[in-house]
Amino acid sequence: MNFRLMAKVFGWLFTLESVAMVACGVFACCDPVDTHGAAVMPLMVAGGITFLAGIILMVFGRNHSDRIPRREGVLIVGLGWVLSAGFGAIPFLLGEPRLAPTAALFESVSGFTTTGSTVITDLSEWPRGILLWRSVMQWLGGLGILVLFVALLSSIGGGAKSLFRNESSFQSGETTTARIQDTALSFLKIYLILTIVCLLGLRGLGLSWFDAVAHAFTTVATGGFSPHNDSIAHVSALAHGLFIEIWLELFMILGSTSFLIYLMIVKRNWQRLRRLEEVRWYFFLVLMGILGMWMVGSWGGGMNAGESLRGAAFTIVSIASTTGYATVDYGQWPVAIYFILLVLMLVGGCAGSTSGGMKVSRLILLLRAAWQEIVKAFRPNQILRMQVNGNPIDDVSRAQTVLFVALFALIALVSMVVVAIIETSNGIDFDTTVSAVLATFGNIGPGYGEVGPAENYGHLHPITQVLLSLLMVLGRLELYVVLVLFVPAVWKKY
Repeated sequence: MNFRLMAKVFGWLFTLESVAMVACGVFACCDPVDTHGAAVMPLMVAGGITFLAGIILMVFGRNHSDRIPRREGVLIVGLGWVLSAGFGAIPFLLGEPRLAPTAALFESVSGFTTTGSTVITDLSEWPRGILLWRSVMQWLGGLGILVLFVALLSSIGGGAKSLFRNESSFQSGETTTARIQDTALSFLKIYLILTIVCLLGLRGLGLSWFDAVAHAFTTVATGGFSPHNDSIAHVSALAHGLFIEIWLELFMILGSTSFLIYLMIVKRNWQRLRRLEEVRWYFFLVLMGILGMWMVGSWGGGMNAGESLRGAAFTIVSIASTTGYATVDYGQWPVAIYFILLVLMLVGGCAGSTSGGMKVSRLILLLRAAWQEIVKAFRPNQILRMQVNGNPIDDVSRAQTVLFVALFALIALVSMVVVAIIETSNGIDFDTTVSAVLATFGNIGPGYGEVGPAENYGHLHPITQVLLSLLMVLGRLELYVVLVLFVPAVWKKY
């Protein structure tokens, strides 16, 4: 194991994170609302600690080769997310009102993984500088802190492909280019453009600069952290509240759609663009979800048709994109809504986007594989070929997808049992247990019951919070990059 090489990469990564912390500290120092500067010290100290750790690691790994082998690349991605979240938790430990260590870790992991679950009961008690840090964490985690790292640092050279491949939000095999860094840089440019346009639109619709920045960062990242206790419902009552919701819905969809589409549009590769059926499936699922929730709310819930449609559209887009914003408490809607949202929670957005979940492409492959097995039951000798997004799928890829879904389901089921056991003394109900696991594992944010859109995760046992934090990282990195950290053989020397 090449620890010096890993130290060098971690050093650059933590230095980048410290710059973001210090930037939030500078804002806190100049914030006209928080005249006491309550967030300055926590953010500056946290930035200083993170920067010092980064410098020490860079010195330890200085003059080392930039080439990153596959094993080191896997470990860098897995540990990079965990350690970045550890440093990101420091402002919540130092700032007032302080969080307990497990709660601070949960909040930080939720930020970097763009899950959007929170343990904070009253956000109004926290200074705006730390609330901005929550949004910045999600913005960094949305594109992937390691993809940002690859895009920004040309010195990483030959190691870019290894890191890019293992940061699971993007599949490098889909990029059809040997220059992975160029692809990462293109994604970064798209990400920046989407963020700026979203920000300016929110500002033009009447939000303050702080709210516009905070919500733009967490919308494009499909993260869902809001600086307000009632999430987007806080701005829905404004004069342009409906248009703000529609604007956010648009950018939640754009953030959860494969970024490869934007590259194809820029390159005018219309032929390949037409083959990306995953996006068509995703839009179809969102549309069916909106219609389903609207009908249940209007007919079964006795709600006004216009009010029901508005709430259904925002809720479905928010859940399907794994953002987790809320304008209504869907826990008060008919129980049929739970099943609609459950399906969307499990599926998530498109591969190569900022969203979580199992991804629509896996759903397509799984359904087609099941159909082929049904056909083979009465035509065993027929040769069947499968394609997804215009790419041929072999037996190995099909088996890997089925294994991933089975492993995902197994981990979710075991986690539900463990959470139920831990929370026995708290009298946790079935809805809360199931949704807490699925909402964190799928990087959604809010669930049902005691962790619904009007609640939070702060009342859960510290061990439960740690377990759910692990699930958030597992879901964000799609299992294997994190699970490999628990395999002893991977840590042995060559």
